[in-house]
Amino acid sequence: MRTFVLALLFLPLAGLGQAAKPFTIDGALKGLPDGTTLILQNEELSTEPLAKAVSKAGKFQLKGSVPEPNIYNLSFSGSGQKLYMFVDPAQMKISGHKDSLGTARVTGSPSTTEFKAFQMEFNPVLTQLGMAAQKINNGEPDANGSIRKSYMDAAARLGTLTDAYVNAHPNSYVSPLALLVSSQVTEDIFKLESRFNVLTPEVRGGAYGRMIGKMIEEGKIGAIGTMALDFTQNDVDGKPVTLSSFRGKYVLVDFWASWCRPCRQENPNVVAAYKKYGEKNFTVLGVSLDRAKDPWIQAIKDDGLSWTHVSDLKFWNNEVAQKYKVQSIPQNMLVDPEGKIIGKNLRGAELQAKLQELIK
Repeated sequence: MRTFVLALLFLPLAGLGQAAKPFTIDGALKGLPDGTTLILQNEELSTEPLAKAVSKAGKFQLKGSVPEPNIYNLSFSGSGQKLYMFVDPAQMKISGHKDSLGTARVTGSPSTTEFKAFQMEFNPVLTQLGMAAQKINNGEPDANGSIRKSYMDAAARLGTLTDAYVNAHPNSYVSPLALLVSSQVTEDIFKLESRFNVLTPEVRGGAYGRMIGKMIEEGKIGAIGTMALDFTQNDVDGKPVTLSSFRGKYVLVDFWASWCRPCRQENPNVVAAYKKYGEKNFTVLGVSLDRAKDPWIQAIKDDGLSWTHVSDLKFWNNEVAQKYKVQSIPQNMLVDPEGKIIGKNLRGAELQAKLQELIK
């Protein structure tokens, strides 16, 4: 799978449209040689630095303007260290040592203070999520389900933290970061929209806010409660198969690939569901993100996947995956006989329980 969960705090930003306001940062780093060039930049926001300065007697001054508080990183020549901070339109100060730039003290920036507090609160949960995700991605055995439980517990905790943080900080430019982090582990786009609407118009209109707004717009594609977008793709024999041709049945549209270890681990659960309900108005339509036919066909045979399979062998550019904004696999959606999406990412016991509820 591409990513199971990644806490991405520094993401590409859309262009800014608000009027810029000035900032000044006075810095002092012990041990910093004279003539050292310091650069303040967000490489995802602009290829050009926000500000530059040259040190003298360990001191430097960075000046410029920003339309709103946003994350930038400070670095200096001859070092791979970076200090991540929010730059507010304000008089700010940085103090520390050149050998520990990442932990330098930033004052005069309310957003940076909020960001540091946010990190202290969220990082333990994100660490737990990351560790569990890595084990899942590496295909580590999970016979007793402890890895999956660790992930789910952390995901639930992240949701609770996000709700509390956003409700307590509706006018903070750090709040959209909390939403971006939580959006990595939730499939509920309407929950994201509900949280987003708590934010003030100014924050929603900021760079990260506009990014989330776009995510919500695109995320409603394939959301539970919406009609499934129809598609046609060739099966293993090169014959076109259309999703709507399965109308009248419950259809599990399963996005997977032969090279995806978590997908292969999940396949026995799908096989079990198919064997139990395949004669009772239920089927599976596999959509493979493979890029070569032979391993795709071999995986179907090895895993005993005796349902219809389609693919255009375009890897992550699979046209169906693109249409449904699939960013990670395994991923699935359950479509009812009328073509409405009634479930997403149903795995293991969850899939069996949902089918038992629907199919008598």
